[in-house]
Amino acid sequence: MPRSGILACVTVLEVIQRSSDFLARKGIDSPRLQSELLVAHVLQMPRMKLYLNFERALAAAELEALRHLVKRRATREPLQHILGSVSFCGLELAVTGDVLIPRPETELLAEKAWRFLSGFSSEPSRVLDFGTGSGCLAIVIAVKCPLATVHAVDISQVALEVARQNAARHGVTQRVQFYAGDGLAAVPDGRHFDLIVSNPPYIPSAEIPTLQLEVRDHEPLLALDGGPDGLEYHRRLASGAGPLLTSRGKLMLELGDGQSHAVSDLLASHGWQVESVERDDAARERILIARLSD
Repeated sequence: MPRSGILACVTVLEVIQRSSDFLARKGIDSPRLQSELLVAHVLQMPRMKLYLNFERALAAAELEALRHLVKRRATREPLQHILGSVSFCGLELAVTGDVLIPRPETELLAEKAWRFLSGFSSEPSRVLDFGTGSGCLAIVIAVKCPLATVHAVDISQVALEVARQNAARHGVTQRVQFYAGDGLAAVPDGRHFDLIVSNPPYIPSAEIPTLQLEVRDHEPLLALDGGPDGLEYHRRLASGAGPLLTSRGKLMLELGDGQSHAVSDLLASHGWQVESVERDDAARERILIARLSD
């Protein structure tokens, strides 16, 4: 939204339209929706309330703030980074460039996790979140399952700081313990879990340069790069997670496109039995659920 497009008195509707046109010219997807979200953020009101305020004039400070945010989005900085948060399973979570932005498909993984744990009724349960990032899975599970204790590991100290802030925001600090370290090696000795859940890095290294600019240039490589075949972390879990599970335990993993057969074979070679592979809203095989073979 160039400065020359701003008049002394501009209404909410006009600024949405001008911002949308500007973002569209820059190749931004869903420019109208993104513009509305940015305007709502600047005006500190719910997006739907904008429709009741189309004729409201923006103050000069509001216009300047909006201009700055629209320019950032035009450079392909993710909207979630600009807004500073994202909604995940109904919870507002802080996100920064140090963590992967939680995706809608990961909500399916979270739902499978808490529904499985809800089957324990009044029994306490223990969960391991491998590669927690923003803490989205760990925190949602803790919120949905009041008797669950979640242990969350990540190699990135700065990511864990974001996760700790999110845990405090949703009042689950006492039931989510965070550990810094490289994968399963960060788990304290002697711990066993009823569920191990993970959305690990699963993009093959050679595909990283082909990702959307919002992802490639603004999200942490550590959270994206799954090694030459994208399966480095699935491989670690297949070989090392078994001894950490209780007899009733399950392993739930998010998958990249086209990885379900390779991950299933990998798990089978380490004594796992795949119970199901769940599809996301785009009908892609996205979530794998497994247990140790009898």
